[in-house]
Amino acid sequence: MIRKQFAVATAATFASVAVVRGRARAAQFEYKQGHDLPAGDPLSVRAVQMWDAVAKDTGGRLVVRSFPDSQLGSVIAQLSQLRSGAQQFMFNSGAQFPMVPVAQIENVGYAFRSTPEALAAFDGPLGAYVRQQIEAAGIVVMPRIWGNSMRQLTNSIRPVRVASDLDGMKLRMPPSKIFIDMFKTLGASPTPLNYNELYSALQTKLVDGAEMGLSAMEGIHLAEVTKYLSLTNHIWSGKWLIANKDAWDALPKDVQDVVVRNSAKYGALERQDYASLEGALRDKLAREGMTVNTPDPATFRARLGPYYAYWKTQFGPTAWSLLEASTGKLG
Repeated sequence: MIRKQFAVATAATFASVAVVRGRARAAQFEYKQGHDLPAGDPLSVRAVQMWDAVAKDTGGRLVVRSFPDSQLGSVIAQLSQLRSGAQQFMFNSGAQFPMVPVAQIENVGYAFRSTPEALAAFDGPLGAYVRQQIEAAGIVVMPRIWGNSMRQLTNSIRPVRVASDLDGMKLRMPPSKIFIDMFKTLGASPTPLNYNELYSALQTKLVDGAEMGLSAMEGIHLAEVTKYLSLTNHIWSGKWLIANKDAWDALPKDVQDVVVRNSAKYGALERQDYASLEGALRDKLAREGMTVNTPDPATFRARLGPYYAYWKTQFGPTAWSLLEASTGKLG
C-alpha cells in the first residue's frame, strides 16, 4: 500500500511533467537535476512536482528534468558534472561533498537522536554555517535542506543488538570517510559502494549488509536479499538542493525566486512524507520477512570516543560547538 501510494503519485507527477516537456521547446532555460534515490522515493516524487510547479510559475521559461536512481551517474560523477555545468542541479548529501568537508557534519554518528532534532539544527545556525561553506566553494545551495531520515542497519548474519554484534561484519556504505571511520571504530568492515551496486553485492555476498534509510531499503527491495533489520538510528542524512553557479546566475531574479520558493514548499512536503512513512515502512519490511529489533544506542556511543575526538579536530571548534548546541556534548 505504501509503495502503491507513491507509485500513483509518481505516475501522476511524471504525467504532469509530460505536459511541461510538451512546452519545453519554448523554454528559455532547459536544465537537468539528478540524484541517487529510487523514482518512488518521497524526494523523487516531490522533486518532480517542484519542477512542474517551477515551469508553471515561470510561464515555461525554466524547465528542469529530474533524473532519479543515479541515471546521470554516481553521486561523485554528478557532482563533477554539476561543477562543470553539464548538469545544473542535483540533490546531494553532506557525506559526498569532498570540496566542502564540513558538510559531513550532518553524518556524525549517534549525534542526532531523531529527524526533528536534526532538521531543527539544519534550519538553524548549524545549517547556516554549512550553507556558507558550500557557497564559498562556488556552489549555489537552496536555503533549506530536504529531509531524508535516520539511517538503519540491515544484514543477513544476525540481529545487531549491541556494538559487538558489528565485529567483522561487511557493511556497504557510501564512499564517505565519516561513514567508514564510524563503522571501523565500531568494529565493522565497511565496504564503500555506490547505491545502485548494492542489491547485486548483497546477492553475491560481497557484503553482509548495508546501512540506509527505510524508504531506500524498501525502494530497492532489500527484504529480498537481507534478513535482519536493526533500528539503530545511527546517522541522520539530509539532501541539499545545489546548483551550478553559472547556470543559476543566468536565471533572471524572478525565476530564481520561484525556484527558492518551490524548493522550500516541496521540501517541507517531502519532510512530512518521510515522517508519515517511517512507521508504515518498518511494518511493511517486517511483513516482507525481515526480523526487526531496536538496539540500545549506549553500547555504540561507548565505542565512539576516539571517533568524536578526531572529527572535532576535522570540523573545527566553530562547527563542532554549533553541532553540540543542538545535540549536547559528544564523546
